[in-house]
Amino acid sequence: MGNMRDTTVLGAILPEKLGVTSENSWMFVISYHNIGYVKDDDANDIDYDELLEELQKDFESENVEREKLGYEKAHLVGWASKPYYDNTAKVLHWAKEIKFDDSETNTLNYDLRVLGRKGMFNLSAVSGINQLDEVKKSIPLITKSVTYKEGSRYSDFDSGTDNVAAWTIGGLVAGKLLAKTGFFAILAKFGKVIIVGLLGLLGALRKFIFGSKEQEVTKEESIVSTDNSDPKETEN
Repeated sequence: MGNMRDTTVLGAILPEKLGVTSENSWMFVISYHNIGYVKDDDANDIDYDELLEELQKDFESENVEREKLGYEKAHLVGWASKPYYDNTAKVLHWAKEIKFDDSETNTLNYDLRVLGRKGMFNLSAVSGINQLDEVKKSIPLITKSVTYKEGSRYSDFDSGTDNVAAWTIGGLVAGKLLAKTGFFAILAKFGKVIIVGLLGLLGALRKFIFGSKEQEVTKEESIVSTDNSDPKETEN
């Protein structure tokens, strides 16, 4: 009531048979950020071990503010999945393992950035660390579901007219965490965040994005692959 809605958040993806409060549930929060074209020149030059040490120091320094806001302290244990940039698909992957003082099970933050000509899709998974394998299995289906229309793809960049983002690949990885407590704070603040199954979400994304005529999201039948075959694509 009276709160501004975060218009960058498009929704969230959950496993088909699990809800937000299910013990073994996890979710991908999806947003789009029109930050400009992110140069990937530094992708192969980043020392991710050194970056991890810097992030761990940042976590500890931010704990003072977290306590003031009523949240438990958070500690970055390490990479749950070391940063990797898919130069062909233009998708950045990385995952953090986070320890909260009052939690017996560590938290997983799994991040994807799908780069485009004018910005990027942010896909951030929040779960227990024991869901790492399950979350990783879902990623091929999810990344195939997010594509840019011709003219808005990364390869369509025009250096003469397009804006270049202040962020680099290393800068994206060094961004703030989306931890479990942080996500539920978002839910409390922005009541219209959509939490649906994959088909419903991607249908909503398609409707939302077709209005902008810049990005396209295709529908998939399931977000959890049970084998190594390519996911089936449903008819519109």
